[in-house]
Amino acid sequence: MLVAVLLVEVLFQLLVFYSLLLFVRVLLTWFPSVPWDNPVLAALSAVTDPYLNVFRGLIPPVGGIDLSAILAFLALNVMSSLLRSSLYSVMAMG
Repeated sequence: MLVAVLLVEVLFQLLVFYSLLLFVRVLLTWFPSVPWDNPVLAALSAVTDPYLNVFRGLIPPVGGIDLSAILAFLALNVMSSLLRSSLYSVMAMG
């Protein structure tokens, strides 16, 4: 049971870290002069864009503003909440 708790906690922390990466990526899109050919920024884009592209297909830009990140953050929050509640369920059993 300790392994299950540890696994859920690690997954939860990975989602929190990915949310932070996603937040940085979205913030950087507000600055048009960001050099996306920089290796660090290119890696950030490579890690976050596939996830964002899923939501870009669902929500078209409104007035030139990409609102898909809002849905992407909402999905991450739902996944985090589900993981956290499963962690509490596992802990309550033991």
